[in-house]
Amino acid sequence: MLFWIIVVAIAAVVAIMLLLPLWRSAPAVQEDRNDMTIYKDQLAEVERDLARGVLNAEEAERTRTEIARRLLAADQAEQSATPKAPRTPAIVMSVIAFGLLIAGTAYGYWSLGAPGYPDMPQKARIEFGREMRENRISQEEAESLIDQSAFPPVEAPQDYIDMVAQLREIVPTRPDDLQGWALLARHEAALGNYVAARVAQQELVTRKGADATQGELTTLADLMVGAANGFVSPEAETVLRTLVDRDPDDIAARYYFGLLYGQTDRPDLAFRLWREVVESGSDAPYVEWARSQIMEAAQLAGADYELPSLRGPTQDQINDAAGMDAESQAAMIQGMVDGLSERLATEGGSAAEWAQLISALGVLGQTDRAAAIWGEAQQVFAGRDDALAQIRNAAISAGVAE
Repeated sequence: MLFWIIVVAIAAVVAIMLLLPLWRSAPAVQEDRNDMTIYKDQLAEVERDLARGVLNAEEAERTRTEIARRLLAADQAEQSATPKAPRTPAIVMSVIAFGLLIAGTAYGYWSLGAPGYPDMPQKARIEFGREMRENRISQEEAESLIDQSAFPPVEAPQDYIDMVAQLREIVPTRPDDLQGWALLARHEAALGNYVAARVAQQELVTRKGADATQGELTTLADLMVGAANGFVSPEAETVLRTLVDRDPDDIAARYYFGLLYGQTDRPDLAFRLWREVVESGSDAPYVEWARSQIMEAAQLAGADYELPSLRGPTQDQINDAAGMDAESQAAMIQGMVDGLSERLATEGGSAAEWAQLISALGVLGQTDRAAAIWGEAQQVFAGRDDALAQIRNAAISAGVAE
């Protein structure tokens, strides 16, 4: 209430300062009226002087003529003077302006501020965020709150659906079949059954224990967050901490930890983590997810941040290419391909850029170069199955995968 009293008081002061000119009288009119009163008094004084013999009749007549002339001029000035603003319009304008000022102030605070939110210093906010993280609901509780029927079913061939149904029946009867659990998790996810996929992947990771790979743990984290509709549960956090313990620079863990902090009133930490993800140069999907959220986190954290642009042709290059003939466009594309090839050879790059180069060479019909790049990529990305899968798809489309 004190806040709103102060706001209204400040608005009232500002309104008065703005509207004060509407209430002021026209000074010229008042001055003309004072002059007329003086001239009338002077005429009376002339009559008294004439009666006392101070002035003779001729002097009195000249004086009366001069005063009458000035009195007439003052009367004419009063008639032609600009009158002061009518009082009723001034009152109406004052009320409208004051109302707009109050309404604008209230709307601005309601849309940009936090009505009803108590003053919270930094120490209290940090403590509040910690309590939010400690009191989160579990993974299963989060999943139970999601209306799974609201998600449209994934269209798939009937024989594929029947195959997954058979996996659901067979895999639980062979609990030590790790490959079976991995297949079940993968195909449940493909059908959009994220809860079932999470359960299968968790079974796989639990049975493998310390032998679970970084990729298997990352898949589990993906499925846990996906099954909870983006919520990072305490169980998902445990998986993420395992990822970080193994690799402090793990992109997936950094992204999901940023998501966790963003959900628990710590946009400053979310921004810091997402910035590392965005600027990592990785081609993982977490980079795009972080890019889509980092600006809001930066604004909430009070950070002045400019999102780095993605590598690729500039808008000017695209506009130039649009106006070229086919031969010129081909030459321009060849130049861009050569530039990308040289940069990858000297500086390296992401799997997406290697795949882009192979695809472009395939389109240009330079299959020998595409095959050579594909062979080099297999050495550069050895052991990185996800990256190789992306590049292999490009090699297949270029016809050089075999």
